[in-house]
Amino acid sequence: MNLENCHNFHDFRLLAKKRLPSPIFNYIDGAAEDERTYKRNTASFDTVDLVPNVLNGTEEIDMSVEVMGQKLKMPIYCSPTALQRLFHFQGEEGVAEVASQFGTLFGVSSLGTTSLVSLREKYKTPQCYQFYFHKDRGLNRSMMESAKDAGIDVMMLTVDTITGGNRERDLRTGFSIPLKLNPRGVLDFIIKPSWGINFVTKGKFTLPQLDDFVDMSKGSISIGKYFTEMLDHTLNWNDVEEMVKFWDGQFCLKGVMSVEDARKAVDIGCTGIVISNHGGRQLDGSRSPFDQLSEIVDAVGDKIDVLMDSGIQRGTHVIKALSLGAKAVGGGRFYLYALAAAGKNGVRRALNLMQTEIERDMRLMGVKNISELSRSNLRFR
Repeated sequence: MNLENCHNFHDFRLLAKKRLPSPIFNYIDGAAEDERTYKRNTASFDTVDLVPNVLNGTEEIDMSVEVMGQKLKMPIYCSPTALQRLFHFQGEEGVAEVASQFGTLFGVSSLGTTSLVSLREKYKTPQCYQFYFHKDRGLNRSMMESAKDAGIDVMMLTVDTITGGNRERDLRTGFSIPLKLNPRGVLDFIIKPSWGINFVTKGKFTLPQLDDFVDMSKGSISIGKYFTEMLDHTLNWNDVEEMVKFWDGQFCLKGVMSVEDARKAVDIGCTGIVISNHGGRQLDGSRSPFDQLSEIVDAVGDKIDVLMDSGIQRGTHVIKALSLGAKAVGGGRFYLYALAAAGKNGVRRALNLMQTEIERDMRLMGVKNISELSRSNLRFR
């Protein structure tokens, strides 16, 4: 299979699996424990049907949205994810370039492999910073100051990772940072040498957001261990309120799943929330964001921008989420598989396919702009 034969999420996944060593692929592909929540995230969209209206004349389609003060040309954005240069040597640089071409939001993680400062200087499309709250409060302040000085548009604090999820696939392959593989994992790298050649020859692997503050050279740190040992388990609403005041700008909580927490986010001055279960990678058995969306929108949708992620694979998924009241939706794996498959060219194709699907779906629904979508377009089974 080649890139031109990729027509959907599943095609990109298959190509990524073909090109990546197994430990790297399974890091993207895997989730927590029995992976029930991971599967439910996408399956939840099948519980509702779209009800189109016809003969509305949809010559001009406007799929732009405004969320947390940012104007996006399409209602799906590239959710910030960690370690992107492991998947392809172009990493966050490639994703940022393509997101800029499509006029949508992208994000850089605290565990990103490209400097968010350098990307902010180069690309002016809306950019968020996925922030992990560390035990070292001085580190947190320094990282926020760096992001503020760089002109990052949205601070996106991840709040569902105060400890690492039980990602058993990573335990089986020995996936960690730096890589410390078991014999089976080593063999898989040997039989797929092109990834290793690019990884070694296309620049040094670094974690720029952390390298100035955290020494990760003395041992192998699994992602679960990073979450468990370096992040602050005592993070609470008072801490976040102080962050909101210090940031003094667009501030979003990523990982909100309950109405109670959504209301607290409003109370402390957040401008956005992302309903998310971290793609099923944290608490297996948790509710899917799409199942929880309408309840949270009804409670706080008129007070704060409500976004959602986890499970998005199709344009119709985006249409359904927007119809329930989401201002925009984030996708992770949908562009990560494409990145792994073909770098920025893969990401470009994934976003182009998604854009085409959304435009086609809007025409078939009989709407010319996102604001015309509503719950009247949906019927739950």
